[in-house]
Amino acid sequence: MDDLLQEFIAETRETLEALSGEIVAWEAAPTDRARLDAIFRFVHTVKGSCGFLDLPRLARLSHAAEDVLAAVRDGKRVPDTLLVDAVLAIVDRIGELVEAIDSGTALDDSSEDLLIAALAEDARPVAQVQPAAMVRASSRSVRLNVDLLDRMMSGMSEMVLARNELARRLRDEQVDPLVEAALERLSLTVSDMRDTVTRTRMQRIDALFSALPRMVRDTAGELGKQVALSIDGADVELDREMIELMRDPLVHIIRNAVDHGIERPAERRAAGKPDIGRLFVSARQSGNQILVEIADDGRGIDVDRLAAKARAQGLVTDAALAGMDAAARLDLVFHAGLSSRDTVTAISGRGVGMDVVRSNIEHIGGRIQLASRPGQGLTIVIAVPLTLSIMSTIVVGVGDQRFAIARQSVDEILRVRGESVRIDTVGDAEVATVRGRRLPLVSLGRLLGIGDGGETTLAIVSTRDGDYALAIDHVIDTEELVVKPAAPAVMATGVYAGHTLPDSGLPMLLLDASGIAAVAGLRFLHGLAAEQDVAVAAAAPGVLALMFEDLDGQRRVLPLAAIDRVEPVSTETIRRTGGQLRLAIGGSLVPLYSVAPIGDRRDVPVLRLTDGVAEIAYAIHEPVEIVQLPTEVAPARGVGPVAGVVMIDGEQVELLDAHALFAGALQPLAGDRLCWLQPDAGGWMETFLRPMLEALGYRCVMQPPPDGPADVALVMDDVAIAPAAARNVVRLRQERHDAGDPASIYRYDRPALLDALAHAVGGR
Repeated sequence: MDDLLQEFIAETRETLEALSGEIVAWEAAPTDRARLDAIFRFVHTVKGSCGFLDLPRLARLSHAAEDVLAAVRDGKRVPDTLLVDAVLAIVDRIGELVEAIDSGTALDDSSEDLLIAALAEDARPVAQVQPAAMVRASSRSVRLNVDLLDRMMSGMSEMVLARNELARRLRDEQVDPLVEAALERLSLTVSDMRDTVTRTRMQRIDALFSALPRMVRDTAGELGKQVALSIDGADVELDREMIELMRDPLVHIIRNAVDHGIERPAERRAAGKPDIGRLFVSARQSGNQILVEIADDGRGIDVDRLAAKARAQGLVTDAALAGMDAAARLDLVFHAGLSSRDTVTAISGRGVGMDVVRSNIEHIGGRIQLASRPGQGLTIVIAVPLTLSIMSTIVVGVGDQRFAIARQSVDEILRVRGESVRIDTVGDAEVATVRGRRLPLVSLGRLLGIGDGGETTLAIVSTRDGDYALAIDHVIDTEELVVKPAAPAVMATGVYAGHTLPDSGLPMLLLDASGIAAVAGLRFLHGLAAEQDVAVAAAAPGVLALMFEDLDGQRRVLPLAAIDRVEPVSTETIRRTGGQLRLAIGGSLVPLYSVAPIGDRRDVPVLRLTDGVAEIAYAIHEPVEIVQLPTEVAPARGVGPVAGVVMIDGEQVELLDAHALFAGALQPLAGDRLCWLQPDAGGWMETFLRPMLEALGYRCVMQPPPDGPADVALVMDDVAIAPAAARNVVRLRQERHDAGDPASIYRYDRPALLDALAHAVGGR
């Protein structure tokens, strides 16, 4: 707020100084409409700023003057001498109050009622109120023309390039240490000046966000809706000119979100949502770009309805629609003349807007992306450059091409060799394992179509969503470069953040780390692997576990000690072979456990479980969080992978038995051996025993097989079995103790029963 107040004071002073001559001229010619408009704009601007900055006295004075000037503009008042004197007195008083605010001194308000009363149409002449003697606070700021700032930045850029060239030439020569020391001092001075000059054009993006709360409130009230606005990242700095260029597109998107996206309270209740809609606006810096994200929890965009309207309006053909994927259909919202609204309102529905928004964003070297979640909301991300900036970069090579990447985005650079770095293939994707840490791998050469993917160097790149390994051929140098926006067609690819001209004179493109991840289709699991490492390192006494949502919608937990990693895999790598689901990873097959069908999804997260020797996989819907298991566990009934139930944050969550998962996935199958279960009076054999045996691969029958003896027969107690009916017999008893028959097995002694069956059919 202090920054906004200081800017208001500076702008008001500047306008008053420029307006002083206009006020005198208007006094001599009260009918001069141009000068009247200039004074009107001044008091209107002051009134608008006071409402936000909470300056009630200034707001009251400017509002009174604005009403009178509006009446003069409309021809309802004649600007006679008394009226001109009264307006001049108001303007003088505004100047006094501004100086009082800046100096922090109190100013008596007893005369302000007289000043406002003098504006009335029937006001009588009053004694002129003498301006209070104010000492203007000394200002330590100077307002500069933008063109001058541009020339300063251009000169600073040339200085950086000259410094780079000088440093490169001296590296190739044997120079005096004193010269090297002078160059070092020059480099430090240039760097300091670079940061200073760069910041002269920067302004907090709060200047762009400050008007949003009022606009959202007014728009929602007009539409009969309730919307709560949350703003994050208002302290991010952006070029002042870029802020002005983004103002109209942002206003249009916000109004669209309130009008199109967020439903009325009755609709939200019917959809199981709270009455009050949520709107999130955030800003963050990513390399040489500022990302502004607008997200709502409304209805999203109905892509099918949008496509139908486009077809009905003749904007696209049926053949074109048939070849579009979901993303291409969503982009129809940017088509000129297409609106998803059936009716025109004062806010939207005319088919003019989103195409202009994208055009304006691309014109300044930015891009706009949509992500719609039908019934849940829409997210719009606007990426705009910092206009002109000097940044530290790493120059990398792929084939015969050179590219720059922001140094702050690169964690480390290493060669692909030895046991510390390994490249694996997971389905159709590659994964780099760096000192035990698994990262998605992107081949820059293959992504750009200039290589075959045989790179031998990895740059570990950090983005907001997660880290990945970028495969390159080699690292050339580190340089401080002047980066400018590239052409709209180049920026639209999403791979580049701008272009630069290094001291070599050869143009070079700056890579966008986040854009590369998006174009490559990387799927980050919200930094889960990193969370595991941190959680294990800082764990309190107790057992840590991963809570996740399973494919059947249930929440379950599994101890972290059993989980090697969590990673998304393509469903094309999953097949049911040999009577079991298996996951193809590299050149090996891993057993996969799934509690429900995976369905038609393109990829699925899997838990990679290991006991130090063997490995299995467990398919899930999505990980939730890492929790500490409570000590109290309610045991589960029956046999299966669920060991029990625990209470976590008041919710019943099933605890998986890692031993049972491994035992079920890795136990050899019975090889289709025929098992005869002799029926008992209560039906226990068929109800309890048969499902378990068939799951293990036994072929079970309830009648003596007519075509030869069964491999094994299971009977209760001491029932006699004819030798021709089965080659082996396993006897079961209902009592826990043998009661004189040690050859029988207690029917719920699962290990002993399975062991006896395995011996009987020669499975061990």
